Amino acid sequence: MVVLAVSLAACSGVPGVYVVEKAGSPAAGAGGGKKFDATSYADGIWASKVVPAAQKGAVDAATLLPALRADQKGASARYGKQAGAGSPYSFLIKGTGTVTGVTSGNAVGSVQLDVPGVGKTDVNLAAGPAFVGTAVRDAVGFIDFSQFTNQIDYADAATALNAKVKATVLRGVDLNSIKGKKVTFTGAFQLLSSASVMITPITLEVAS
Repeated sequence: MVVLAVSLAACSGVPGVYVVEKAGSPAAGAGGGKKFDATSYADGIWASKVVPAAQKGAVDAATLLPALRADQKGASARYGKQAGAGSPYSFLIKGTGTVTGVTSGNAVGSVQLDVPGVGKTDVNLAAGPAFVGTAVRDAVGFIDFSQFTNQIDYADAATALNAKVKATVLRGVDLNSIKGKKVTFTGAFQLLSSASVMITPITLEVAS
């Protein structure tokens, strides 16, 4: 399964094909010359580049999500980024909402939010233990395929960034006691449906 996921992820220009990071599986390096260490790469840019990019570039959910519903093409071009021609748009987003529910017990858990001003869009925060997508890599705006030796290294970078979410952002968050609390977040998502978004959190604060 891991080999298949990495192989599919190599076709990053194809819409709907994503990197899947399984719980407990380290990012693999790519062959050819010096082996790429995706974990070290993610560690080296997370606090210094990824988090500041999200804090600076995230668009408020109450602005972004209604805009995508009203004019998906126009709003995508204005607020989103593409990893390559034909790939889905990725967005940086921020907001504050109340947790209305938690889905756990499966590979891709989520936290459902009621975010004021968003309207009918379902807003979900990815909660792991597995994470789907390359939104963090693609939305921050400073990571490009040309910086990597091959598609596998590029895909592994996305996987390692997702692993940082699990290790840092969601570490210590008790999903069993979060319902009803307010959370403030920044994150990234890929637009698959304007009616429902799954945001990979980059920063997350839970009110006590």
